[in-house]
Amino acid sequence: MHQRRLRPSSVSSPLTSFSQQPYVSELLSFTLDRLHKEPELLRVDAERIRRQMQEVAVGNYRAFIAAADALLDIREEVSSIDKHLGSLITEIPKLTSGCSEFIESAELILEKRKMNQTLLANHSILLDLLEIPQLMDTCVRNGNYDEALDLEAFVSKISAMHPKLPVIQALVAEVRQTTQSLLSQLLQKLRSNIQLPECLRIIGYLRRIGVFSEYEMRLQFLRCREAWLTGILEDLDQTSPYEYLKGMINCHRMHLFDVVNQYRAIFADDTSGSEENYDGGLLFSWAMHQITSHLKTLKVMLPKISEGGSLSNILDQCMYCAMGLGWVGLDFRGLLPSLFEEAILNLFSKNMSTAVENFQLVLDSHRWVTLPAVGFPARTVGEESQEDVTPPSNLMEHPPLAVFVNGVSAAMNELRPCAPRSLKHVLSQELIKGLQAVSNSLLRYKTTRMLRENESGLFLSLCRAFIEVAYPHCATCFGRCYPGGGALIMDAKNLYLGIGRLLAASSTREFLKQVDNGEMKSISENGDLPVVDNGVTPVDENIGAISADEENKSPTPPNFQTDEKHIHKEKPV
Repeated sequence: MHQRRLRPSSVSSPLTSFSQQPYVSELLSFTLDRLHKEPELLRVDAERIRRQMQEVAVGNYRAFIAAADALLDIREEVSSIDKHLGSLITEIPKLTSGCSEFIESAELILEKRKMNQTLLANHSILLDLLEIPQLMDTCVRNGNYDEALDLEAFVSKISAMHPKLPVIQALVAEVRQTTQSLLSQLLQKLRSNIQLPECLRIIGYLRRIGVFSEYEMRLQFLRCREAWLTGILEDLDQTSPYEYLKGMINCHRMHLFDVVNQYRAIFADDTSGSEENYDGGLLFSWAMHQITSHLKTLKVMLPKISEGGSLSNILDQCMYCAMGLGWVGLDFRGLLPSLFEEAILNLFSKNMSTAVENFQLVLDSHRWVTLPAVGFPARTVGEESQEDVTPPSNLMEHPPLAVFVNGVSAAMNELRPCAPRSLKHVLSQELIKGLQAVSNSLLRYKTTRMLRENESGLFLSLCRAFIEVAYPHCATCFGRCYPGGGALIMDAKNLYLGIGRLLAASSTREFLKQVDNGEMKSISENGDLPVVDNGVTPVDENIGAISADEENKSPTPPNFQTDEKHIHKEKPV
């Protein structure tokens, strides 16, 4: 087989490098078979070399790892050194400026050191000055106001001499705070129960402080005293209007008089014409405000009093209070009648409305049955009194009327202690209105209820008792409160015209019915009495008619006399 050799010049491979020339020359000397085996030999050699390298690496792995770690650390450190060098270059100007600042601060420290040395030399004097606020506060707490004001004046003098010293300004600020505390204590004393000498001392202290002008000082005095009066009124028991008004009137009677006198004694207006010594009507305005507040409270509280005796007592106390305040020019007695007249009118109207409502309730629930006659033993003329008014005893047979008369008597009892003459006609109209309401209620009851014959008779008897007994009795009671008042009530007879017509019509029907019954009844042949009805032998019809006429014409019973201030109240059966 022909073998062919390769020329070196014809081979173009990486093995032609200088380091590979010996191996290339050796390859050129191999035969073709040997060349075919060369790759396998090279592979075996490569595998052997690789195994050797692995053995060497395994045997020296620590050195490799350490070398790799050292290489990483060296790279990091080099980077860190590079950064620090950059930061150092950046911070060098700051270091230069910091050194300059240090030099300046050192100079300041030297100056402060010199000042501290001077302070140490004057330590005792400065200590005395710095203790002034604490000493002043102690004087204020102990009530030594003269010494506290002397210290305040001393600090003000030092501040005027050394206005630019910080320690003096700080001292002035602390003293000013203590002065405010002193001012608060003085004003708080004005809000307490103090007499004229103490007021004079406090106003003297306020003038030394110099916070208020003369007008402002007068205004502060009145405000503080008003706060004291308001505190007294707030402590009163407001659950009882009567007790609250008593306390308020006593408070104003005693303390308002004292406040006005204190003001006039402290702030005596001179005749020099100086505006500082003229209050411009401040005291008058304040006093009018107090009187107005007093009257407003009366207007609100008086309607809540439900007893005429209490109203009378309050009126007496108000008159006494106004008379006492009249010594200082605050007589307000002329403003009281309208307030009490309104309260009395409201009380009387309320009592009359209650009487009418109770009458309506009893009338609606009344059972029309015949009640036994009730009578009281008559008294002799010597036992009677012209001022005594006793409700007629036959009203006990008609509970609705008895309840109404009780209500009217209660209203009159509440009216008698404080019956103003100016309300005579107004109160008479209220009473007439109540009687008119009763009359209308009776007419409405007749038209809306279906009554049996016996019930109708009892109802008509009640209506007759209203006209002939209850109405004159109410007029008599009103006449005891107001002389001639009974005539005002009796003149209003048109209020029971409807009931009068009702009674007239019923009397006509009853007469016709009695005539018919007389013709139909007959007497038995054996001369016996008439037929027994329900087991009761009736009396003769003529006698019964005469008795009915006498009952219809029952005159107004005489007025039994009782105590003047207490109209007896009937109790319904």
